[in-house]
Amino acid sequence: MTPLTTPREPRRAPGPWLFDGPPQPVPDGFPAAVLFDRDGTLVVDVPYNGDPARVVPMPTAREAVDAVRAQGIPVGVVSNQSGVARGLLTYRQVADVRRRVDDLLGPFALWAVCPHGPDDGCGCRKPAPGLVLAACARLGAPVDRTVVIGDIGADVTAARAAGARGVLVPTPVTRPEETAQAETTAPDLRAAVRRALALAPDLTPGES
Repeated sequence: MTPLTTPREPRRAPGPWLFDGPPQPVPDGFPAAVLFDRDGTLVVDVPYNGDPARVVPMPTAREAVDAVRAQGIPVGVVSNQSGVARGLLTYRQVADVRRRVDDLLGPFALWAVCPHGPDDGCGCRKPAPGLVLAACARLGAPVDRTVVIGDIGADVTAARAAGARGVLVPTPVTRPEETAQAETTAPDLRAAVRRALALAPDLTPGES
């Protein structure tokens, strides 16, 4: 009898963890893909959460994500999870929470997760562009036709650094200067998606 095994945690590597969902063709128009931040954007931010039972969607999250899917546009998640580097989360816990989010909001085409800490010197932890670049490469989506939606400055800074467009959805934890510096903002996820679908590559900074 073959013994039961548990998933092995990947060795610490300079790149992100990638979790593939259902394959989806990338459209020719704009946007080619929409990438969402996880905590504080798609789901309520529970610090270092490894418990699927504590996952609660943000208001209008399912409606917003479904609106993107309805256009035939792949949706992905780009998420910093420094709890792994801090010893507070395991690979399995990150994967379990990811599956719960998929259960609640529908399956995402891709998850790109940075397991590193602020001092690890990786290139994937937002505001660095690595998560956005890795997600676009895996999806086959041109970076300059991709939109990133998040709730803090690191999300839109990562988008800008990668060459994508960013939409900021401020929450009480968003600093005023982050909102002021964002090229495009939205009051909620539904509005963020409307703006993501309407953005054009030549949109001038400051329009929203």
